[in-house]
Amino acid sequence: MAVVDRTTQRADPSHVRALATFSVATIHEAQDRAGLMQARLRPLVRGRRIAGTALTCEVTPGDNSSIHVAGDVARAGDFMVVAPTSPCDDGYFGELLATHMVARGVVGLVIDAGVRDVSELTAMGFAVWSSAISARGTVKETPGNVQVPLVCAGVPVTPGDVVVADDDGVVVVAREDTLDVIAECRVREAREHAQRKLLAAGESTLDLFGLRQKFLDAGLRDIAD
Repeated sequence: MAVVDRTTQRADPSHVRALATFSVATIHEAQDRAGLMQARLRPLVRGRRIAGTALTCEVTPGDNSSIHVAGDVARAGDFMVVAPTSPCDDGYFGELLATHMVARGVVGLVIDAGVRDVSELTAMGFAVWSSAISARGTVKETPGNVQVPLVCAGVPVTPGDVVVADDDGVVVVAREDTLDVIAECRVREAREHAQRKLLAAGESTLDLFGLRQKFLDAGLRDIAD
């Protein structure tokens, strides 16, 4: 029997906005290289960074029933995260569902499966990260769980976590860790800003990052005139 949990506590909107200012790479590094979904998830349209609160949805193979249920649960600012219970590349999501999600205020979709109506989704500007594109449609017979913890592309996601996606991938930040991750992201960005100035002035990365002696100690032979 499937479960729909309508009691999810969403992430603080100010925390979501703050995380949206950082790249996926920065967030991933800031939380000790954790939370990054597998690289098979790619954006339909490049050049965008989207952040929102995880609205989780399990789908059974070839059946998108629970996406329709999730649309009924959705709130403004949600970022839908869809994972099949078994691998399936069918086109679970298309233009009509996107139209519904936009009306509900959903900011985007991460799905470890297929989507279709790519031209229409692109024209709408609806943000999608998927692992496949397929014209093969789905049935509506067996709903899965909505707003329960799941694993999407190798990463555990709890409803209410923050999801950030850009051209480099998708990262998840646990709702209870958002402030700590934001603080660490700011530290990293300040450090990288200083490093960028030194690199632009011609300093070697071997010296800036303390790699020269490390590589020599690891056996690198430095042959000089």
